[in-house]
Amino acid sequence: MTDRALRSPDDLDALAFDDAGLVPVVAQAADDGRVLMVAWANREALEETLATGYAHFWSRSRGELWRKGVTSGNTLELVSLHGDCDGDTVLALVRPAGPACHTGDGTCFGAGAVPDAEATLPAVWRTLAARAGERPEGSYTVRLLDDENLRIKKLGEENAELIQALLRDDGRAPEEAADVLYHALVALLANGHALDDLLRELESRR
Repeated sequence: MTDRALRSPDDLDALAFDDAGLVPVVAQAADDGRVLMVAWANREALEETLATGYAHFWSRSRGELWRKGVTSGNTLELVSLHGDCDGDTVLALVRPAGPACHTGDGTCFGAGAVPDAEATLPAVWRTLAARAGERPEGSYTVRLLDDENLRIKKLGEENAELIQALLRDDGRAPEEAADVLYHALVALLANGHALDDLLRELESRR
């Protein structure tokens, strides 16, 4: 796969700026993948982004360079910049400090664009319970529910993989943590526990 990372001002030569000398920049949270905002940048803005480590853009309405969060404090710390295959759009992987949108929302695309943690976990549990009741052929969840040794073995393996991902710091930790959570939920279901048992325990620790 071609490396399209933009690490230095010389790398910006590969970009196809429009007639106004601009490219759209998509700011995405590096930690959880949320698309935060879209803005325009010229070469100067991208050079400032690389030089300072914080996202800079070009305001078409004011005709000036601006650093995201300069007044609000809601900055976007740069992790990396990438050009797309045509060089006419830039992806900025960032770590946001506070909400990215001027409305106070975490993302300019509204709450629906952000995973709802309070809804996701019960939805996963309902799916697991449905697998237990319907027992579709070839279901991995059903295999785990029917085989205690397999459940325990896989849970141990997934925990080990999460530890390795954390030690490597290669960006796979959230994926591996999701695997651990899935296998833990299946194990709880198989042992006769309810999701509410887990949530009450978590709430007591909060």
